[in-house]
Amino acid sequence: MKRLGILAALALVAGLVPTFGARAEDLLKLAIGQRGKWDGAIPELGQRAGIFKKHGLQLEILWTAGGGETMQAVISGSADIGTSAGTLGVFAAYVKGAPVRVIGAQATGDDAFWYVRADSPVKTIADMAGRTMAYSTNGSSTNANVLAIVDHFRIAAKPVATGGAGATFTQVMSGQIDAGWSAPPFMLAPLAKGEIRAIARAMDLPLVKGHSIRVNIANADSLAKKPDVYKRFAQAYRETIEWMYGGDEALKVYADFAEVTVDEARLIREEFDPREMVEPDRVMGLPDLMKDAVTLKYLTAPLTEAQLAELVRIP
Repeated sequence: MKRLGILAALALVAGLVPTFGARAEDLLKLAIGQRGKWDGAIPELGQRAGIFKKHGLQLEILWTAGGGETMQAVISGSADIGTSAGTLGVFAAYVKGAPVRVIGAQATGDDAFWYVRADSPVKTIADMAGRTMAYSTNGSSTNANVLAIVDHFRIAAKPVATGGAGATFTQVMSGQIDAGWSAPPFMLAPLAKGEIRAIARAMDLPLVKGHSIRVNIANADSLAKKPDVYKRFAQAYRETIEWMYGGDEALKVYADFAEVTVDEARLIREEFDPREMVEPDRVMGLPDLMKDAVTLKYLTAPLTEAQLAELVRIP
């Protein structure tokens, strides 16, 4: 009986301990702005496709209203990683001592646009003088882009934080704000129906073309403690991108996630978010971005080479 008891205890322990050679999945907590965007959906789609699991990772995703909220989650330590954080906002947080590190480019170029109601007296961006112009959250790429639009086109528009694309649309249609911001897949239907009119695109700005205006960031303490986990994350992220642009299976998964049709998913991938836009391994245009950060008052001076070497830590 004693021997049977020992065998039963061993059997119970065997059921609780992973099989020899199996690797337990490491958990990473992510904060990502604007649920539904193709370029922001890379971790979500990769997890659905089993790519992150293959690299021994489980992702817990928190969706935010924009890059500012994403960055705060990483700074506070409630998220290990933030994707789609505005690069200029990251510069500003870093020089103030925030524990953030750039682990990859998230968007080189941008698919964001600004629009007005169909009956608005605003016909072009020049008509925005004295009117309100939306961005998502402080420190986001839309925040930087609105400031750049005001500066580039020499218009006295008033930037206003309006949150996510859906909340912004409500404020535009109710007359609370003059020009709203959006990006595919949001607001494509009202645009096609003629309910709204586009008046500006982020890609019209010198700040955006060929520049990594959004980045993926990590909490510095988390990155230092588990570098191998971040290497596996970076590899799974790369493999997910290859899968997303390699065939139609990813379009079906994205369509289910974003609640769009497969044809709409294909349009977004081919017309708005080309493969080169989401390349993670090189943050492009840093010298120009730092100049813009100084002009737009995110920085008082460009970062030094030593600061950049500490900030940009692509696994």
